[in-house]
Amino acid sequence: MCFYCGARRPGLWGFGPVASRLIGRLDFARAVTIVCVAAYVVSILLDPRAAAQFRGLFDLLSPGDRALLSLGMTGEGAMRQGWWWTLITAIYLHGSLLHLVFNLLWVRQLAPAVEELFGTARLVVIFTVAGVAGFVLSNFASGAWTIGASGAVFGLLGAMVAYGRSRGGTFGMAVFRQYGQWAVLMFIFGFLMSGVNNWGHAGGFVGGYLAALVVGHGERRREGGLDRMAALATVGLTAVSFALALWTGFLR
Repeated sequence: MCFYCGARRPGLWGFGPVASRLIGRLDFARAVTIVCVAAYVVSILLDPRAAAQFRGLFDLLSPGDRALLSLGMTGEGAMRQGWWWTLITAIYLHGSLLHLVFNLLWVRQLAPAVEELFGTARLVVIFTVAGVAGFVLSNFASGAWTIGASGAVFGLLGAMVAYGRSRGGTFGMAVFRQYGQWAVLMFIFGFLMSGVNNWGHAGGFVGGYLAALVVGHGERRREGGLDRMAALATVGLTAVSFALALWTGFLR
């Protein structure tokens, strides 16, 4: 126990400092951008003929379904096969150039705000939990094959709404109204466009909101070693999920 602050196992048996160094250097928004762009480029290269077919502006440079399945697209069919890892890999896959750009712009907009209020480690957990929750609800409610980071993006909105309600006061209510309005507008926008996974958006928002309540924000509790270890475990699970997706799609 720390003599100064009373924290139990502050060094986590030697793993705490390592986790602090690794997570402390992580630019999560940039990391998500790199992974999403890399996965998108690979999906295009796997089936360039499908990507070259012009079906409309919103489908510009759309990867083929076979390529997306090989990289970890999720859906009821994937769950029937026992491919649980697709709930994570599908977060980083996108169905067109505009789909990719739109989601990454929101990640770059929202991730720094969540990171400032919750911390880097808790941001990693919230983003991933929200993305998984969105796909779980989508797979249960519609069963359609689906991809994209929009559920995780809605989870970041949910986390900010949870912070605003938890903090209260003038600042808290301002955060609650701003991010709540963005969430409502994005929900409405989703219903006005075809092919949008609104179940995934709803599940992601709820998942992010609940995850934020569980992990807590920085004004209630400082980010500690357990938070960083949870973030490292989340990053490791994401890497394992991609390895399983590639093994299933190409090597099995």
